[in-house]
Amino acid sequence: MTKVTFQENLCKGCGLCVGVCPKKIIRLDTGRLNAKGYHPARADRAEDCIACAFCAAMCPDCVITVEK
Repeated sequence: MTKVTFQENLCKGCGLCVGVCPKKIIRLDTGRLNAKGYHPARADRAEDCIACAFCAAMCPDCVITVEK
């Protein structure tokens, strides 16, 4: 099973991970703010993740970890 995690308090809400996800499971959580005042990224339907790690590679702040 694949596990994708976000260090939400370090996320600056740039959305680069959202655009690169081939399964379209990542979105910015516009319903809340993190410690920095940004809408953090999160994975909806994490069970659909294929562990390509495109999101982790694209993240400029290295807040995403993908595990198989």
